[in-house]
Amino acid sequence: MGHREDLLEGAKRCLLEKGYARTTARDIVAASGANLASIGYHYGSKDALMRQAVIASTEEWGAGLARMPAGDEEARDADPLDRFAAVWDRVLQRIATEPQFIAAQVEVLGLLPRDAGLREAIAEVLPEGGEELVAAFDGVPDTEADAETVRVVGSFYRALLTGLMVQSLLTPDRMPTGQDLAMALRRVTTGEVPGRA
Repeated sequence: MGHREDLLEGAKRCLLEKGYARTTARDIVAASGANLASIGYHYGSKDALMRQAVIASTEEWGAGLARMPAGDEEARDADPLDRFAAVWDRVLQRIATEPQFIAAQVEVLGLLPRDAGLREAIAEVLPEGGEELVAAFDGVPDTEADAETVRVVGSFYRALLTGLMVQSLLTPDRMPTGQDLAMALRRVTTGEVPGRA
């Protein structure tokens, strides 16, 4: 790897270990083995490098969701709510086992109203996350979903994912299961109350 890649990897490590706002240029240099001047040369500024680190780590995490096994053919043909529950169980497992990543993501969300550069950088790549989520939950390549489905359904999945990330930091011992989420969705969409005749 060259200095540019080393710096990005170092910034991603710092993002997880120190957080976005607390990472300094010297922290990145120490984590990457590069020199201080190379940050300006390759990225223009420490802030630009950290924005790229946020995007790269988020894309890697999202790609991991897209690679999650959708199950066998029988699972893909199962009831949509059962598939919904099974995929959320896998997502929730990732959330539970990657608390540093989740904390960094939630920190960045809190900075968006006051950091226009960060907001613009994330907004530029945000639609791609919807495609990955739709593909992961539907068990089909994102090329098979139309643009409006990706926009609407991807936005729904993203909202749920963001809320679950925040909840995992607040009350990790009271996280819902995939079945809990499916039951809630059934209740909201049909009015069914579980256990009521």
